[in-house]
Amino acid sequence: MPGGRLTLQERECIAAGLADGLGYTQIARQLERPASTISREVTRNGGPGRYRADRAHRATAARARRSSAAAVQPSASAEFMVDNDAVREFAAHFTELFVFDGMPRMQARVMTCLHLANSGSLTAAELVRQLDVSPASISTAVGALEQRDLIRRERDSRRRDLYCIDDDTWYRTTLNLARAAGVRVEAARRGAELLGVTTPAGARLDEISRYLDYLGTQMVQVVERWHRS
Repeated sequence: MPGGRLTLQERECIAAGLADGLGYTQIARQLERPASTISREVTRNGGPGRYRADRAHRATAARARRSSAAAVQPSASAEFMVDNDAVREFAAHFTELFVFDGMPRMQARVMTCLHLANSGSLTAAELVRQLDVSPASISTAVGALEQRDLIRRERDSRRRDLYCIDDDTWYRTTLNLARAAGVRVEAARRGAELLGVTTPAGARLDEISRYLDYLGTQMVQVVERWHRS
């Protein structure tokens, strides 16, 4: 099985596979590489829709140069996240879990970075360095995450914006999901009333409203018990 860094030819095969709609496992089988290697490669270089072989090859070379420089003088990124193959593989997997749940990839990558930072907080500049993306990409992602109450913004001692998660992040997120379920409950009830609960469609909507109402109530009760424990 091949080892070491991906070659430009392998990256071109990855790009061709993505264009053909192949999954990471299928591409990995063609290259006789672990699927995690392909997943990490694509995730670090723009995702399936933006992956370009030549650009990824240049970016990897640039990261290698920065890593060599870091051996002489530690970089800022080394201060906020462990950087080794095992952690990078875990980070790629953790990101995919967020994406699977419907989160845009850049937001998912930011969430992963914050979860893996010991402090649970990073500046925009640190996120730019860690993810090797533009400041505009980070600005868009953190703005969306703030709106969803998944992260909060603070100012550090140097008056820089600091993006943070904390122990209550998932508590607030679950409560937000419960509130969203409440909106759907009202919509389903309204539909049942309009169609009539004696009609098949009305009965279906009535059952949906009762299920979502029960689910939202249970979610709130569970997180409240957890928060008090």
